[in-house]
Amino acid sequence: MNKAEKVAFVINKLEELYPTIPIPLDHKDPYTLLIAVLLSAQSTDVRVNKITPLLFAKADNPNDMVKLSVEEIREIIKPVGLSPMKSKGIHGLSEILLEKHGGEVPQSFDALEELPAVGHKTASVVMAQAFGVPAFPVDTHIQRLMYRWGFSNGKNVTQTERDAKRLFPKEKWNDLHLQIIWYGREYSPARGWDVSKDIITQTVGRKMVLKKHGFNLL
Repeated sequence: MNKAEKVAFVINKLEELYPTIPIPLDHKDPYTLLIAVLLSAQSTDVRVNKITPLLFAKADNPNDMVKLSVEEIREIIKPVGLSPMKSKGIHGLSEILLEKHGGEVPQSFDALEELPAVGHKTASVVMAQAFGVPAFPVDTHIQRLMYRWGFSNGKNVTQTERDAKRLFPKEKWNDLHLQIIWYGREYSPARGWDVSKDIITQTVGRKMVLKKHGFNLL
């Protein structure tokens, strides 16, 4: 297979496996999505989805969030980790949304990345999932699979995002980044990886990776 054929195989297989794509983080609007994505840094979606209902019961919009103290936010979100930084970020960005954006989440990468505790990945998720703007947020699953599949060198997320955007059609970015995440979790995890169940990596993957994990190539 050449690179184009490999890319086409990946797209087709992911569409076959995930014709409808679940959204990992529970939310109801751009603001609650922004907060959920911020909380997910170095945590799991399952843990975040257990905590956000508790937080959003008290404050699911910037007006109510700024009425809470940073310490009150921190107490609620402690289980997701990094609570000192995240609580300050949530309170700070809520203030900025009220002061600069009329209480609305801005539909701009630059404006989002200016908010406290919001990096490029968080901004990309919000732009893609809340506003439908083509983006390719790279998490650990995408970073791992892009390397296993020989689509990127795995050096850093910036390069991986650049390679993904170059290889995959722009109109598929928003679906693909989620499909790859689900595939990584179900078929190609970092730990306990059973290569015999990972049809995509078997088909398009780096030979060195497959051999390292005991998969005998024909």
